[in-house]
Amino acid sequence: MRAPTRGPFDEAPNGIWKRVLPAASVMLGSLATIWPFVASFPVLPPLGLLMLLGWRLARPEKFRIWAPLPLGFFDDLLSGQPLGNAMLLWTLCFFMIDLIDQRLVFRDFWQDWLIAAGSIAFCLITGRLVATPLGAHVDTVLLVQIMISVMLLPLATRFAVWLDRRRAVE
Repeated sequence: MRAPTRGPFDEAPNGIWKRVLPAASVMLGSLATIWPFVASFPVLPPLGLLMLLGWRLARPEKFRIWAPLPLGFFDDLLSGQPLGNAMLLWTLCFFMIDLIDQRLVFRDFWQDWLIAAGSIAFCLITGRLVATPLGAHVDTVLLVQIMISVMLLPLATRFAVWLDRRRAVE
């Protein structure tokens, strides 16, 4: 099915919403952490990071290399992590993905999933080392959170692609 084309007398679509939508979806993912959610164990995945990785792996041209800095700052303000934690870790993940993009000619779904799983594990484990004392017994819960996050990554990527298709049509 082809997208409807714009006629010569139709008004031009608003371009600002098309540019803001990827960042807004990452910010909405980060906002999910402030939802009042009662759980025995803190296993809520970092939805902002999942959306950022979904956009980066599915549509690499949508974010510039500096984009994780303000998005990570927004996530740090909401998540309670030390300020600059997500800014640094998300930017390092972007650098790592760019390095992998330079080395690999083609990627498929499994390679994207492996790259994102490594990025998620890196961010969560490093965030645990920075934010909690080493004597805290949170390693099992952290592994469960990593597994849940890695399993939800295809949904985040699908959602990013769906938003991109909706954005392109309008």
